[in-house]
Amino acid sequence: MINQIKTYLLMALLVGLIYAICMLLHIHPLIAILLALIPNVIAYYFSDKFVLMSYNARILDKHEMPWLHQMVERVARKAGLPKPKVAIVPTETPNAFATGRNPENAVVAVTEGILKLLSPEELEGVIGHEIAHIKHRDILISTIVATLAGTIIYIAEWMLYWGGIFFVSEEDSNPLELIGTILLLILAPIAATLIQFAISRQREFYADEEGAKLTHPLWLANALAKLERGVELYPLERGNPATAHMFIINPFRKDFIAKLFSTHPPTEERIERLLEMCKKLGR
Repeated sequence: MINQIKTYLLMALLVGLIYAICMLLHIHPLIAILLALIPNVIAYYFSDKFVLMSYNARILDKHEMPWLHQMVERVARKAGLPKPKVAIVPTETPNAFATGRNPENAVVAVTEGILKLLSPEELEGVIGHEIAHIKHRDILISTIVATLAGTIIYIAEWMLYWGGIFFVSEEDSNPLELIGTILLLILAPIAATLIQFAISRQREFYADEEGAKLTHPLWLANALAKLERGVELYPLERGNPATAHMFIINPFRKDFIAKLFSTHPPTEERIERLLEMCKKLGR
């Protein structure tokens, strides 16, 4: 519940930032919101196809890996959801992700690497995390957040590119206000991006919590520890970093900047929270 509240507060902060910029620049935000909405609506409806295609993922027939289908169905049933489709990604990078605009169109994808690395219990913990993303409608939330952040970035780019900041009335031509406007247009997109990443991290915590309830906190904690080491050994060499937030662990090689602007919380903190859940639940 706390993570959910934090998400909504951060989203409200994005909305407030949009209106602050628009009020300062005397422009209407509707056009910017609509332009930012168009690509994100397309992504929302077709993200599953785009992502699966970009990673050469293959939907498994119900007769392929029946044990994996049964595991996904079992966890989905506990979550009160229909069974998602199951896909396999041909890479040694151990990872997993969920996609699809709603539970009826959801897909849980696992890599060949994760099937080799994890025990059945640990894999079920990961499946629980991905089912939690589907249950929480995180694809929808990430689309809304991307639209809000994109609106801020669009406004800032327009005004800086077209020099709109100089088209203010004489009564508003105070040098300090002009400097403040320029700083806002430069810093607002950075702030929007950081808020977007913060929301992504909160959704990961939320999915960890729900996934642990659907399976077992220790299973997921052990899986995260193995996956962190596995990704360090076999990082994803090909792929779009913009999709990193979809995976349970960032699949790409991480440098200092990547860690600073990470879409995932520190794995150590995620594990600590899960172990704390074990103590509270007495499991």
